[in-house]
Amino acid sequence: MNFQRGRNKEEPEINLVPMIDVLLVILIFLMITTTYSKFSELEITLPQASSEKSSEQSNVIDISVSATGNYMINRMPLQFRNVVQLQEELRSAAGSRVDPVIVINADAQATHQSVITVMEAARMAGYNRITFTTRNRE
Repeated sequence: MNFQRGRNKEEPEINLVPMIDVLLVILIFLMITTTYSKFSELEITLPQASSEKSSEQSNVIDISVSATGNYMINRMPLQFRNVVQLQEELRSAAGSRVDPVIVINADAQATHQSVITVMEAARMAGYNRITFTTRNRE
């Protein structure tokens, strides 16, 4: 029942201006208080595949790591107690070669630490060229 026949009903309004003002203030606050930091990045040079046979085979030291934690250098079994002894073994395997390539063949079940041990020994020996062998899944 409409008792006010002569009056028109007022439609409710939604005023968007205050809402836009509040959103702009929040946006400005976030822009001012946000810190932009640049993370340090690693430069990685990925290897290129080629069909030519490499002539660097004589400058390669092959290190194998088994799943049980046994190490072999150039297919010769190796026993050591710490990283320093492994470093000395790498130096003796390198002989007079300058900056040899260390090729790490690690079993899929080998521990991460065993591979890191080889990498640390190579770093301590001054050999910076380290690579890993992989096998395609077939």
